[in-house]
Amino acid sequence: MLGDAAMIPSERYEEYYQALLEKKTEYEGLFYVGVKSTGVFCRPTCPARKPKFVNCEFYENAQQALLASYRPCQRCRPLSHPNHVPDLVRVLVEAVEANPEKRWTGQDFKQLSVDESTARRQFKKRFGMTFVEYARARRMGLALKQIRGGKSVIDAQLSTGYESGSGFRDAFSRIMGAAPALLGTDKKILKAAWIDTRLGPMIAISDEHALHLLEFVDRRGLEREVERLRKRTKSAIIPGVTEPIRSIERELADYFEGSLTAFKTPIAMLGSPFQINVWQQLMAIPPGETRSYLDLAKSLGKPSAFRAVAQANGANQLAIIIPCHRVINANGELGGYGGGLSRKDWLLTHEKNV
Repeated sequence: MLGDAAMIPSERYEEYYQALLEKKTEYEGLFYVGVKSTGVFCRPTCPARKPKFVNCEFYENAQQALLASYRPCQRCRPLSHPNHVPDLVRVLVEAVEANPEKRWTGQDFKQLSVDESTARRQFKKRFGMTFVEYARARRMGLALKQIRGGKSVIDAQLSTGYESGSGFRDAFSRIMGAAPALLGTDKKILKAAWIDTRLGPMIAISDEHALHLLEFVDRRGLEREVERLRKRTKSAIIPGVTEPIRSIERELADYFEGSLTAFKTPIAMLGSPFQINVWQQLMAIPPGETRSYLDLAKSLGKPSAFRAVAQANGANQLAIIIPCHRVINANGELGGYGGGLSRKDWLLTHEKNV
């Protein structure tokens, strides 16, 4: 289960990067940095050579970094208290890194002469998650990284210790929220389901009335999107199926077959008024056509706001339905896309040929 910390706003990235460059101790515990070029995550005071800003991703807790596929840095040891590495934590973290795909049992703790309940308490106190949750997050992060690298879902699930697709999918869903029995009666519940598509698996999250999120499973930062949704809606997210999820599964099948161009599944657009205006402009772009960020800014009557438009475009949580893939650079290049440029190119070509 992901931690309940609020997500780091993008406007703090430069501040945190400067703190990383200067190794400011007062930022310890406020953030972790994932380094895309090395695949590790570090604490603010890490003594290692500093990465470029473009290679940094910032997280408020270690579990978010783990679920984004990063492994703990061996220089600064982010899973320990600054300047002190508890023996129990060191032993367990090293054991996970020696075999990150391992599924832990009570016998494994006995072989390391570690008390399972003590491990649970120490990890929970220091990191806001139990050791088993840490090991699961590390394993699941590896699986998502493999999928991002082009490995098939079946290969990823088998190499990370899941013998069945349902087990892999259930594990991915379980990290998103508490079990129903643990929820208070006033807790709102969103349900999450795995949808297989021609371009790879997607995850759909909805309540009984509208779809809140639709993303490719291998999208970098998906875990943060899910956490942001949980915080914004004050909900728990559990495995399950709703009518909006059934509807979008049918419509996606028709879309990829080329027989559907307009989605009718009810959606919930959770964003600022400006973001919602941008998303509505995106939905007004006809299939087979593209617009630039500047075009969208002009359509909103704010031609100088194209950077803000780009940020709102990136904050879209309803892939394909809100067609952010139809936005390209002013010079005609594809630009970025959370689901990957190859998918963006495929979607645009597909829509032009329908």
